[in-house]
Amino acid sequence: MSGHSKWATTKHKKAAIDAKRGKLFAKLIKNIEIAARQGGGDPDGNPALYDAIYKAKKASMPADNIKRAVKRGSGEEAGGADYEDIVYEGYAPAGVGLIIECLTDNRNRAAAEVRSTLTKRGGSLATSGSVSFNFERKGAIVVPSEGVDFDDLFEKAAEAGAEDVTDDGDAYTVITDPSDTPTVRQALQDAGIDYDSADMVMMPKSEVELTLDDARKVATLIDALDDLDDVQNIYSNWTASDEVMAQLAEE
Repeated sequence: MSGHSKWATTKHKKAAIDAKRGKLFAKLIKNIEIAARQGGGDPDGNPALYDAIYKAKKASMPADNIKRAVKRGSGEEAGGADYEDIVYEGYAPAGVGLIIECLTDNRNRAAAEVRSTLTKRGGSLATSGSVSFNFERKGAIVVPSEGVDFDDLFEKAAEAGAEDVTDDGDAYTVITDPSDTPTVRQALQDAGIDYDSADMVMMPKSEVELTLDDARKVATLIDALDDLDDVQNIYSNWTASDEVMAQLAEE
């Protein structure tokens, strides 16, 4: 996975125990509501909802919050917002490409906040297609590496149809075709392999390796975008050496 994927993994773990927990919950609730609205409120028949609920549980979201989000999304309970999917493309410092996925009930607010955040931190909005051509949609199942043998995971994932497995340090990422993600995820569960999340992601076809200084700038921008209420996911094509990533993680 890209450098940003490693950075995002680290930030996600911190988010579960710091003041960002509320914002993380808000984003997870949006995912649940949208999945329930699009595919119904039964997770057994709606893989996207199953994965959204599982991810929320992994983040220690209270069960009542999850149930209410499902009911709002499926229409069983009033109060669900009319969210709209919007995708922005942009550039971070050092020419790093960004895909910024939003779920918003106010398109004008989302656009203004994304544009302002990019501009203030050395980035810019890009025209549609100018960045996304370098990305492709994939399934990504994140498995904690502790207690999991890489070769065993690779073998089981490959047998179930996975395309690749990468070692991202304290986690492995099983990469699949989007249509195969539920099948591979189920195969891992059947094999007793725990996982943190199963998401649809945008993976870069080529990456830009950054120096520590540029990596700091890009990471700061991505963090600022991630703090925006309307932003759900951010994908980028930056990477860095293990030494640079280790220093970033310490800061």
